[in-house]
Amino acid sequence: MKRNILFLLISLSFTGIHAQDYKTYFDKATRCEQTDSLEQAEKYYRLALKAEPTNAHNCMIFANLGRLQYQMHRMEEAMESYDMALNMAPLTVPILMDRASLALEMGNADKALVDCSTILDVNKNNAKALLVRAYLRTARREYKEAHEDYNKLLELEPLNAAGRMGLALLYQDEQKYKEALEVLNKVITDEADDAELYIVRAGIEKDMNQLDFALIDLDKAISLSPQYANAYLLRGEILRKLDKKAMAKQDFEKAIQLGIPRAELMEQLKECK
Repeated sequence: MKRNILFLLISLSFTGIHAQDYKTYFDKATRCEQTDSLEQAEKYYRLALKAEPTNAHNCMIFANLGRLQYQMHRMEEAMESYDMALNMAPLTVPILMDRASLALEMGNADKALVDCSTILDVNKNNAKALLVRAYLRTARREYKEAHEDYNKLLELEPLNAAGRMGLALLYQDEQKYKEALEVLNKVITDEADDAELYIVRAGIEKDMNQLDFALIDLDKAISLSPQYANAYLLRGEILRKLDKKAMAKQDFEKAIQLGIPRAELMEQLKECK
């Protein structure tokens, strides 16, 4: 009897120590995150997991590890950490959204689509999940379903710029150019300062052969964000079409300078001679 009591007291003592260690490690990891000491934060999170491998809060630790590993560009490890977190709490929306975003970045569109659909099963009004799923459905040419997601998103947030750009690009894919412009014109005002909106509209205007309007939008986009390579690329294509070869070549060279591989523009450059 005495031995059993002694064993119980020792067990309780160690449990208390582990609990204290767990909290200490977690707090240290949090402080390290705040000072951008990411590797040190990861070390303390792992010590916390080791101290209490069955603690219910480990779901949050795995999610935090995933975020840290993503910041350190360790994508595969980040995905494993998010998987571990969701094994413990499969319907946790913020973690599902983080994993979906990572899966999309890693080129795993199917996994991202499943995660977004799971989120929307839990909360049908999650704007970010609607946006990502609509984008993925457009890429899969599931146009009817993509329209449903974009329409739902814009019903919730009528001036959501990313949603309007996505819907406009969907209409552009369907060659419904008038509808695409109507969608964009609702958010492009004199005060609009999002260069991507002007680039998307310029692409639609180019498809409609409204080249002068497209050039005006591209000039505006470049004035807002001079580092957008795609703006110079698109303007170069329009200038080449207008037989302004010297100006087109300048834009193609600028696009290359900003990151577009020269090999991708060799044909365009040849045509500018």
